[in-house]
Amino acid sequence: MDPRKRGKEFINNHIYGDLKGLKPSQLKQLQRLYHQRLPGDRLTTPEFAQRLAAISTDLGKPLSAYLNRRGQVIRVGVGSPRQTQIPPLELPRYGASRLSGIRCIATQLKRNPPGTSTLTAMAIQRLDALICLTLTGSGFQRRGGGETGYVHTAYLAHLVPNSKEAAWTLSEDMTLEAIAQQDFLDLVEALEGEFEREFVGQSVDSDGDRVLLVGLRTQNVSEADFQEHLAEVVRLVDTAGGVVLQTIQQGRSRPHPQTVIGSGKVDELALAVQTVGANLVVFDRDLSPAQVRNLEKRLGVRVVDRTEVILDIFAQRAQSRAGKLQVELAQLEYSLPRLTGQGQNMSRLGGGIGTRGPGETQLETERRAISQRLSRLQREVTNLQAHRARMRQQRQAQEVPSIALVGYTNAGKSTLLNVLANSDIYTADQLFATLDPTTRRLSIQEDVTHVVHNLVLTDTVGFIHELPPALVDAFRATLEEVTEADALLHLVDLSHGAWQNQIHSVMGILSEMPITPGPILLVFNKIDQVDGDTLELAKEEYPQATFISATAGFGLATLRQRLLQLVDYTKH
Repeated sequence: MDPRKRGKEFINNHIYGDLKGLKPSQLKQLQRLYHQRLPGDRLTTPEFAQRLAAISTDLGKPLSAYLNRRGQVIRVGVGSPRQTQIPPLELPRYGASRLSGIRCIATQLKRNPPGTSTLTAMAIQRLDALICLTLTGSGFQRRGGGETGYVHTAYLAHLVPNSKEAAWTLSEDMTLEAIAQQDFLDLVEALEGEFEREFVGQSVDSDGDRVLLVGLRTQNVSEADFQEHLAEVVRLVDTAGGVVLQTIQQGRSRPHPQTVIGSGKVDELALAVQTVGANLVVFDRDLSPAQVRNLEKRLGVRVVDRTEVILDIFAQRAQSRAGKLQVELAQLEYSLPRLTGQGQNMSRLGGGIGTRGPGETQLETERRAISQRLSRLQREVTNLQAHRARMRQQRQAQEVPSIALVGYTNAGKSTLLNVLANSDIYTADQLFATLDPTTRRLSIQEDVTHVVHNLVLTDTVGFIHELPPALVDAFRATLEEVTEADALLHLVDLSHGAWQNQIHSVMGILSEMPITPGPILLVFNKIDQVDGDTLELAKEEYPQATFISATAGFGLATLRQRLLQLVDYTKH
């Protein structure tokens, strides 16, 4: 329940945290704290702090009381702020420019300053302030300052904007009276003013997501490959319209089954979300539905995986009806198992005890609607396959050879097709700049006989490392252009630092096609952007390849003749 709505009607006397071994009378003492109300301009009062400390001493356990800016107690927990913190999804979401509007007054049995875990919990919740009370151990012992009661020392902590060293500041030990005399409203207004100025200074386009990227490196992945993979995900986020504010990395032998990364790293991630004001967390790998739910519960913001980012890009890039159809099919196939709820346990349509009830649940309604939509889209994709098959048959009847352009995304396939066929397909230095397959007729004259040969070039969707299975299935109508072509032109961006890995990724995807593609001509592009050593290495590893620059026009005449040789080879 939203703490901002907590008023007199909100008090439910619920006590959070470790209640094991508590007596009914002790629970009543804790429940009565909900009826306390502090002055709105005070961090705390000596009376409230001493009462909290007295109950904590009686229980022999730390206590945490959370108050809103009206001075009302909205949450009482047995345990430290780390153990009793408010779940992020229940906190007000003001973003990086505001605090949560909640402060915590906590006790601890040891007389040490609050530890990192307590201060991290404060930062994760974006608390207005944290007042930590250490206890005397036995009530009403006198301190040097003449103060009596259960409180031995008090510490004040709060978040700090524009800090490169730590996200918070912690005071020296203070007397309870000194804490109680501080003006709470002045402190909060000054802090939020600084946060607002910092947020405006580093704000990005309001239409773009502010992203935290999380990368997990397992034992079987080299550091170089891992960093290259992360850089690619950064480009994917940028292409999708987001801005990566920070990257968090972790090395593990294998992903954590519940949260992918370790529990401590999740806390670090939650702190970073609050510190930089992110509204989206992107993981560099596929996540299970349970992992997404667990992470969103702990972080309080949306969590998506690499596949979902790619699907979003495809949704933006699709222009034709066929492309939009295939993108929607891929998105629905991806989202169906990720609908939240109790699944079959929520059913009221079965038979027997416990299954009779109000009828179909909302979750079942959504699943049924998506399943029906999927069936209709599958039929439309089948019709699209049949249409493309008829088009290919017409070309084959006219004995026009077909060549499919394949390659890693952003290798320059559309640019090459524009240059060879004098077309005007959209091109950009982006991942998946073009999505819909485009076919153009190309006429090439032999150098010796001057005979003109006609063939068709088809620009296909770009490949990527670990192409999401949902896309492979949904775009089967498009990918059939690859399997049904007479030959393939595999274009490689030689200027990319991981061009060798990209070749292996594309060849791996091609090897998984249901029908083995025809002969392949390997063509290295962007040779004008590489040094001599890289060019020599590529020539040594792939001596039969062709080397060109589509934008500068290098090697295009040789490429045309190699295409004629490729077509002639397919005829025999």
